[in-house]
Amino acid sequence: MPHSPAPDTPLLAVTGDSLVLARRYDARFAPEPSSTPEQPERPEPSKPPRPPRTAGRRRNPYARLFAIPGTRAFTAGNLLARLPMGMFSVSAVIMIAGTRGSYALAGAVTATGLAATALVAPRTARLVDRYGQARIAVPATVIATLGSLALLLCVRYDAPDWTLFAAYAATATTPNTGGMSRARWAHLHREATPENAAALHTANSFEQAADELCFMLGPVLAAFLCTALFPEAGTLTGAILLLTGVLIFAAQRSTEPPATGRTDAARAPLHSPALAALLAVFLATGAVFGATEVVTLAFADDRGHQTWAGAVLALQAAGSCAAGLLLGTLRPARRLGRRLVLCVAAMSTLLALPLLAATAGASGSLPLLACGLLIAGAATAPTMVTGMTLVQRLTPAGRLNEGMTLAVTALLAGIAAGAAAGGWTVEHTDPARGYALPLGAALLALLIASAGARRFGHDEGPAA
Repeated sequence: MPHSPAPDTPLLAVTGDSLVLARRYDARFAPEPSSTPEQPERPEPSKPPRPPRTAGRRRNPYARLFAIPGTRAFTAGNLLARLPMGMFSVSAVIMIAGTRGSYALAGAVTATGLAATALVAPRTARLVDRYGQARIAVPATVIATLGSLALLLCVRYDAPDWTLFAAYAATATTPNTGGMSRARWAHLHREATPENAAALHTANSFEQAADELCFMLGPVLAAFLCTALFPEAGTLTGAILLLTGVLIFAAQRSTEPPATGRTDAARAPLHSPALAALLAVFLATGAVFGATEVVTLAFADDRGHQTWAGAVLALQAAGSCAAGLLLGTLRPARRLGRRLVLCVAAMSTLLALPLLAATAGASGSLPLLACGLLIAGAATAPTMVTGMTLVQRLTPAGRLNEGMTLAVTALLAGIAAGAAAGGWTVEHTDPARGYALPLGAALLALLIASAGARRFGHDEGPAA
């Protein structure tokens, strides 16, 4: 049998002065061809990455809201500037009544300041829209601060009564810091997306809670300063806080909405029938607040618990503040007009609780009244948040500050009217029956909201 070399035996050849080594090929040892074409190797599919542990959890909407650079700084300045809003009127009343011995004079001076604010504030807001927040808010605040200091000096040095009216009227240039803050949130979340709609809803809820907190702490701080230090301490502290807060707020230029220039081309907010109906709702809602405050003070005084009146009113503000913060964690409504009607209806229903508590038994129960006001306050923030969101949607972009200032002005006018009506009611009837007045104002707000819901137009936001 002839010898057959193995397939791996090499072949050797000599070429010139080189030795060449080559591999032998033998067809007998070649691999058999496969019946199926050879497929390229495919890499094993990689497993999808595991989501982070926090992906399944819903992140705190407030943490997400303040993650935007600059938001914490302008919010801190705004809260500092907003706190005096709950201090000035109480400080003025204590200061004037304590030195001049006349609550009638003190009430007349503060009423004059409120009337001047109702006239001046919308015009100040219009200038803010036209020229920018920093360029208008700072000089307007300086004028208002000088007015407060002038009032302080007039009281301190026993100036004629008419000087008190003139000095306090100068504080009407105080800019609407809450409206400017809401305008910044609207600017930061101006794109019509579900995420921005949810963020703006959370921002409006936070702003309403901040309003309640400032109006809850402001009077307490003012009363403490004026009684523990000297009568002018509340006004002086409020002026310093206002100017400092506005300066900090105005320095945050990265979040400031751009100035729109002349706004004559934009339609005036009051020309909108829907916004006019909404302002009427704010007017009636303000009457609820004003009447409740005066009636509660009179009820507590009539029952011999005057020192507890402030704490009882603070509970109502606390209930509203807590409801506002909770509302900010929920999804925004698609139909704001319908939600506004539901919120006002809830407010009307819950305001029956203070009336029942005050008229229970022979003389009513102050602790029961406090519980009723705490629960009734829970409907205040949802009503205000929904209303302010509607104002933002119904107001032309170039006049946003003006629109929100008109809403605040309507609210203040309602507070003044409600306080006057409440004062007349408790003078002529039992203070316990005075709680029928805020209930009636809430029912009026419900009637206006129901009638104007269709006028709010296409108020659907992006799907949440």
